[in-house]
Amino acid sequence: MNRSLTLDDLVLAGIALGAGLVLAFLSRTLLRWLAKHAKRTKWSGDDVIVDALRSVVPWAAIAGGAAAAAVALPLTRTVQHHVDQFLQVWLILVVTVSAARVIAGLVRSVTQSRSGVAGSATIFVNITRVLVLAIGFLVMLQTLGVSIAPLLTALGVGGLAVALALQDTLANLFAGIHILASKTVQPGDYIRLSSGEEGYVVDINWRQTTVRQLSNNLVVVPNGQLAKSNMTNFTQPEQQLTVLVQVGVSYDADLDQVERVTAEVVTETMTEITGAVPDHEPAIRFHTFGDSRIGFTVILGVGEFSDQYRVKHEFIKRLHRRYRAEGISIPAPTRTVALQQGSVVIPQQRAGQELPQGSRGQDLL
Repeated sequence: MNRSLTLDDLVLAGIALGAGLVLAFLSRTLLRWLAKHAKRTKWSGDDVIVDALRSVVPWAAIAGGAAAAAVALPLTRTVQHHVDQFLQVWLILVVTVSAARVIAGLVRSVTQSRSGVAGSATIFVNITRVLVLAIGFLVMLQTLGVSIAPLLTALGVGGLAVALALQDTLANLFAGIHILASKTVQPGDYIRLSSGEEGYVVDINWRQTTVRQLSNNLVVVPNGQLAKSNMTNFTQPEQQLTVLVQVGVSYDADLDQVERVTAEVVTETMTEITGAVPDHEPAIRFHTFGDSRIGFTVILGVGEFSDQYRVKHEFIKRLHRRYRAEGISIPAPTRTVALQQGSVVIPQQRAGQELPQGSRGQDLL
């Protein structure tokens, strides 16, 4: 425009800019109200969407008011072009950041809902966020009139060089993606590696897997090493598992009575102890004629791996107390060793016995 600036132009521009600010304030108030209601729902995705809208809608309203104010002012074509470009870049930046937050938040909510116990798998969240930001950056350059074809070519050549320099890092990245995609390990699973490390999987990110031991220490395992090692997953295919307790009774015991009493203790433990499986059927299996006892195995059901210690602790206490009440003995292992000197055979001390007077030390030699 070639005409000069007038007071009416300034008034119209001020009204347009003020309308944009008022609309931004009203939209933010409305979205704050929606956020309170979204927290009451079970799905966490609506919280992410409303939170992102709270950042993009007010800025878009302000940008719209600024664009209307620029139209009302008698700007030259060059200035108008620069103002339009600035507002477009502003909107693209706001939309890109908000879209990255929304998509990353939705991915995080999905991983958390599927992983169960512990935190989220940040590898998918980080990859998603980087991809959205990269697309928004390319669109921004295109809006500014910068050709992105040479940039993509340079990125392709540079990416090859970077890939050669970061082979281990990329190997860990793709190993982490493969682990999560195959669902062999998920955050929240309790695993044990062939190298001895074990614990709950806390997080799987772009380079490493973090495992929290029962002692609350963190073990960091590179994804490539995790993918190549032999591993036992105590949470898959289901979280409940069985544990074995070895018991032995004397040869004088009535095995039918032993089985009945043990089954009653198992049922009592399963129904009263937190972490046990109430509908677990008692399982007692005799298997060994030992040196001083008849050995058998008691099979207990627990809700997850860490519950077995509390359940076994309570079961052993209750079983010992019940055996004492029923007169069932659990013999201590004993062994008799004969020492022969010439034609004299001298028995060695048994567990719980004292040597006869005069047979200590050098008297036995």
